[in-house]
Amino acid sequence: MTRKSGGWILAVLLALLTGLVGAPTASAAAPAYLTMEASYSSPANGWERVERYLDTTAGFRQEQYPPDGRGDQDGQRLTFFGGVKQPYSGRFLLYSAPGWNSGAHQVPVLLVHGANDNPDRAWANPGESGGYGCGTASCPNTGLMQYLSTRGYRVFAIGFAHKQGDNLMQAQEVGDAVALIRARLGVSQVDLVGWSKGEMSTRAYVSSVKPSWGRPYAGDVRRLVTLGGPNGGYDYPFAHGWAHDFSIWPECGGKVNAPSPHLRMTCYGTYQAHPEYAFTPTGGYDDYPGQRQMLARWDGTYGVDQSQQDWYTTYYGGQGFYTDGTGIQPAIAAGSLITPLHQAGIPAQVRTFLLAGGTPSILGIFNENRGPSDGVVFVSSALDTTGVGTVGGTALVAGANHLELGWNTTVAAKVAGWLD
Repeated sequence: MTRKSGGWILAVLLALLTGLVGAPTASAAAPAYLTMEASYSSPANGWERVERYLDTTAGFRQEQYPPDGRGDQDGQRLTFFGGVKQPYSGRFLLYSAPGWNSGAHQVPVLLVHGANDNPDRAWANPGESGGYGCGTASCPNTGLMQYLSTRGYRVFAIGFAHKQGDNLMQAQEVGDAVALIRARLGVSQVDLVGWSKGEMSTRAYVSSVKPSWGRPYAGDVRRLVTLGGPNGGYDYPFAHGWAHDFSIWPECGGKVNAPSPHLRMTCYGTYQAHPEYAFTPTGGYDDYPGQRQMLARWDGTYGVDQSQQDWYTTYYGGQGFYTDGTGIQPAIAAGSLITPLHQAGIPAQVRTFLLAGGTPSILGIFNENRGPSDGVVFVSSALDTTGVGTVGGTALVAGANHLELGWNTTVAAKVAGWLD
């Protein structure tokens, strides 16, 4: 859910309809509304190939990006998106790992990354963004992709156009990726692993929480695994707003691609306004729709961090000594998905496994310290089973923080066991 300068945070938005859940369907041809636009056969970080697809369904749109470029595509993803820094949200990438067509495990696995992240850093090369980008001072160059693929799992990953995008649109693309994998391998079901914000799109897909124009769940997922997912929501940015803002606002030295709980803030004696960093649509900007979709209040459980400047007005809204903002409740009302996901429920046919990290020790950020957490998401949120039809298992990996969940060997072994 949360990352430092390479990216790190979560998400939450609109509550909408739930569709019908059917029994698993047989494998079929790739949907006609999907167009493969490009294929890359020699990507970095151990992947075998990457393909770019366009979902031509009416309803997808061009989402907004922060105007200073901090949310733009970068690295080899920029090449994969055809050199477009701010891709259309109807486009997505499908990564294939070695052994995708030869692994002994018959049910393939689709890995779904979190906010401000990508399939390379999340799953294949945690050290891609340098030291501390993986949650510790020294980062490995392999991750969950290699761990699973070398053990005979047929592994794929999806890459989204917008790093903080609308989880409802991204859920539709999770369904697209599942359909493509089924068609390619001739299988009826796929397993999903959603990390952090990736939990939102995977869960929305299997729960048929969708846009009005979207397709319902196709009954084609066997197991769902969530890693540090905000199943119960999160309120970190509002509870620790002052410290959080210093990593975002450029006048304060911030560069992180994440939303701010404030609309105005004093940085080094100058009162600044940045509507482009708001959680909710403000001043013509809506750059972080996926983040407000993950919001839920935890002040009734763990209180609010009263050590932070303007803590009360940050969380509950209003003008403080140095900041001004709407507070968390209007942001939740603008489209949190936590309650709709709980109400829709995960079908009982989808065995669901929930894993939480237990070490709040992410270097470079103010860690979530109001209750047991992985540094960003409360353990009780990550392990919240509200609305889960069949709980296959839960686990707390005490030695992992939020950014280590994609490569920690204890986490990887637990995931492999759940998928076996």
